[in-house]
Amino acid sequence: MEYKDYYDILGVKRGATEAEIKSAYRKLARKFHPDVNKTKEAEAKFKDINEAYEVLGDKAKRERYDSLGANWQGGQSYTPPPGFEQFGFGGGQGGAYQTFNFNGQDMGGFSDFFSSLFGDMMGGGATRGGMGGMNFGGFDFADAGAQRTSSRTRRKAQTPPEDLDITKTLNITAKDVFNQKPVSVNFSEMERCTQCPPGGGYCSACGGTGIKNVTKSIKVKIPPEVKDGQKIRLKGEGKADNYGRVGDLYLILHFKDSEYDVDGADLTKEIEITPPEAVLGCKKDIQTLHGTIGIKIPPKTSSGQMLRLKNLGLPKKAGGYGNLNAKVKIVIPKTLSAKQIELYKQLSEL
Repeated sequence: MEYKDYYDILGVKRGATEAEIKSAYRKLARKFHPDVNKTKEAEAKFKDINEAYEVLGDKAKRERYDSLGANWQGGQSYTPPPGFEQFGFGGGQGGAYQTFNFNGQDMGGFSDFFSSLFGDMMGGGATRGGMGGMNFGGFDFADAGAQRTSSRTRRKAQTPPEDLDITKTLNITAKDVFNQKPVSVNFSEMERCTQCPPGGGYCSACGGTGIKNVTKSIKVKIPPEVKDGQKIRLKGEGKADNYGRVGDLYLILHFKDSEYDVDGADLTKEIEITPPEAVLGCKKDIQTLHGTIGIKIPPKTSSGQMLRLKNLGLPKKAGGYGNLNAKVKIVIPKTLSAKQIELYKQLSEL
């Protein structure tokens, strides 16, 4: 049978990390998903991609696949390692392979190459005995049903959990924190379909692909004194698998605010004044999160000087509010009359 180079299918090196393999798989799955790619080649390519990730994304399967050693270098014909060729699947003559379901997908969709390596791990490797039991290597098990149930339970318990967590970036403003109202978070992820029929067959939820695009919209309350780059966890809002396990959603918060610089509960905001106002002093009305207030700019104020306004910042965890720092910025008017320019010349000569 033809050897399949799963590393080549995913476009990664043989020494690729789990993260690199997962990243490559996600990109290709999105590109060739039948709901997105309507070409004739997409469906076959999508099946190859899923088969490759089914192996390389599982530590035990990957080790077994890599154990082919030099055989994989042939690239075309493949001879199973010693002992593999003795495994038969199903009740047909000559060790015919049966089809069975894994994670909502009909194993008939996988290649013969896959089945030859992993069929016994997925419940094969046994032939029926004449007494209604199960014969395996000369040993007879009278209670075949109990044996199969025990095997399924053990395989389910040993199935390594896939990464069900989701990490997203959420841009927020000082106003989002100040209002203490839930912020909407909308995102979509490619997930394994959990609605596929247990016995295989067509699934209307995913179109028989085993993967579907899931769109979520949740509300999240931003905690007080949050820092830029802080990660918060929303339990149970991640992806789900066929075993009832659910991951978490992690949100990395970044302040994207054109008006305020945020440091915990303290805020900094620029206040623009003209050169005469900086020299002589003035009064300014400024807009804050707490409303409009009037402040006094003292005479001889330099650009960059800070004026601290107490309790006009963001809420604190322990109660109360942080401070608002008004940062003075001296600006030159864009339009000046001839007389104003002349006065500036006179000032420069003094």
